[in-house]
Amino acid sequence: MAENVNSGVLYISWAESCSRSDHTARGLGGESRMIYLGWLGSHPATILFKYFGQFCMTCWVLLRTRPKAVFIMSPPIFAVLPAFLYWIATRRPFVLDCHTAAFSHPRWKRFQWLQRFLERRAATNIVHNEGLAELVSSHGGHTTLVKDVPIIYGEGENYPTADGPSIAAVCSFNPDEPIGEIFAAARLLPDVNFYITGNAKNLDAGLVDQRSRNLHLTGFISDEEYGDLISNADLVMSLTTRDHTMLRGAWEAIYQSTPVVVSDWPCLRAAFTEGALFVDNSAEGIAAAIQRGLSDTSYREGASRGRVKRIEKWAYTRDKLLSAVDLQYDFPDSTK
Repeated sequence: MAENVNSGVLYISWAESCSRSDHTARGLGGESRMIYLGWLGSHPATILFKYFGQFCMTCWVLLRTRPKAVFIMSPPIFAVLPAFLYWIATRRPFVLDCHTAAFSHPRWKRFQWLQRFLERRAATNIVHNEGLAELVSSHGGHTTLVKDVPIIYGEGENYPTADGPSIAAVCSFNPDEPIGEIFAAARLLPDVNFYITGNAKNLDAGLVDQRSRNLHLTGFISDEEYGDLISNADLVMSLTTRDHTMLRGAWEAIYQSTPVVVSDWPCLRAAFTEGALFVDNSAEGIAAAIQRGLSDTSYREGASRGRVKRIEKWAYTRDKLLSAVDLQYDFPDSTK
């Protein structure tokens, strides 16, 4: 017997986890499914078996749930094929959520012919910036620009913090993050507690051993704990040395009305017009911005205004996405 998706929207990701997929599905009133055979890894000898298994699992999920519309993350572009076949069989539309790697990662450049073929047949293609929107449009695909979606965290788990000002530094410990400068900034502000999130297993051991007492490595924490941390922090910091990089941790914070410290790049200045302090990624610049943010309450007021504007913008974007797949629902006002 079919297990019909309640809202009609099913969001599928070939990934172990993806909070963007989860929150997008939630924002559309739909359901999110992760389909991932992680035990097969990504080795050339096993990747075909992995993708074939995930293809079969996705087809089975679609047959069981019979959604009215399928949203699916790309890459990998092969994840879209079951949704394409489902569209052929049922004429129920599919939407590609095109992440930047779908176009720029060397692994997927050789499959751009397939990407373009599916873009043109999708009801719309979700893209994250104007450059990708122009690219997909040039391929003949319809686009919807979705820079971020509302983030709502569950309650029940509090993250313990020490007395005094607290800074949540959202990190993934990728090469583009100025981790050393963050550690140095913590030494310049001994009365401020720094909480650095993420798995630090690959962080330089010497840097870890020399960290100041006010710098805490949280490791992976639950979504509820993470939500509590960034909601109650005085500032949330998310930095990158790479231009044209959107900082998810920063807009997660704005959705909690928490002001942010972000790197001074044009795309970030355009994205965070209120409640944000911009830095040059130096230890001195980071420390100065933190001191300014802690002493000036206008940044928190700006973050609250930014939250309301983002939620209002999402409501407009959400309606565009649902209209593209011929669906419509009544949603409660979430700006309050």
